[in-house]
Amino acid sequence: MTVLRNARVVLPDSVFTGSVEIRDGVITDIGPDGAGGEDMDGDYLLPGLVEVHTDHLEYHFKPRPGTEWDAVPAVLAHDAQLAASGVTTVLDALRVGSDPRSYDSALDDPAPAMAPRMAEAIEHSAQAGILRADHYLHLRCEVPAPDCVDVFDTFAGNPLVLLVSLMDHTPGARQFASIDAFRRYTIGKGRVSAAEFDEYVRYLQEYGARYSDVNRTAIAERVRERGFRLATHDDATVEHVAESVAIGGTIAEFPTTVAAAEAAVAAGQQTVMGAPNLVLGGSQSGNVSASEILSAGLLHVLSSDYVPSSPLQAVFQLADAGTLPIEAAVHLVSTNPAHAVGLDDRGLIAVGKRADVIRVHQHATHPVVRGVWRAGRRVC
Repeated sequence: MTVLRNARVVLPDSVFTGSVEIRDGVITDIGPDGAGGEDMDGDYLLPGLVEVHTDHLEYHFKPRPGTEWDAVPAVLAHDAQLAASGVTTVLDALRVGSDPRSYDSALDDPAPAMAPRMAEAIEHSAQAGILRADHYLHLRCEVPAPDCVDVFDTFAGNPLVLLVSLMDHTPGARQFASIDAFRRYTIGKGRVSAAEFDEYVRYLQEYGARYSDVNRTAIAERVRERGFRLATHDDATVEHVAESVAIGGTIAEFPTTVAAAEAAVAAGQQTVMGAPNLVLGGSQSGNVSASEILSAGLLHVLSSDYVPSSPLQAVFQLADAGTLPIEAAVHLVSTNPAHAVGLDDRGLIAVGKRADVIRVHQHATHPVVRGVWRAGRRVC
């Protein structure tokens, strides 16, 4: 038995000062402090964060252009960073589909080969019991890529797949409706030079026109057959949302307009926005801000996207600003994402739920993770 006492326990609808009792990986009691247990020294006790979209693992595999790190150490470094950010369950987002330029040039895009290797390293590490967080897979399917369906099929029997998203980063549409924003992003990331940019856009638009619709349909059919959850990415219009609903989409990731978010919520979809967008006060692509979606009552989930620490930072930023009480902010990063992907055994501190909890000290306005328990076992 584990008892965590003298904590500000963040419950689903309030904050309670007292203790949490854990037995056999499950929360068995929440009540006043007793004499025994581990003293939390007045720190917050939150449900562990559930992360549904992080592509940060790729940065550990390829820390620099032309460099690939050994797979298992890369997974372990990624896992440690997530745990230190309060994440106890993560859906690692793996890109499915090559850069179209690799078909017409000498460009070497390692993504199709990387995704299976990353998945194998995650599965190996999980089976070996060396991971801090609970890891699943989120397949980010780049539908303009000619090999998107073929790479997707390599994951057909993988038991770790919980979520599939359909993504189309063709410039001039969805996330990159603004070509100027796409120019800043791609050149800033070092993907192309200024001289190469126009030709790069031509390639992407050509392949988008050729493959996006057929691949979107093919992936959606496979998702239905295999019982995965389906998300659509960067929906910008009511028509995009209607298309998503028609093919079985239940999650709207990063809608780029208020109109799309409104349509998604009206259709019963769960909306996901990036926590970096909220923390930084806006979208790097010039699209709708997460704060605006939240203010309109249209936000269900915050995702770390590309900054693992951002969801927990967003929780405390929202609470400190008086935008939401901390217990409501926690729903965005724990309860709601767990529910969205069917993991209803976790995501909140309540008797009978899995004991995924984190101890958080607030230093000025900054959250500092001081302890992480996954299924009752301290992992960080």
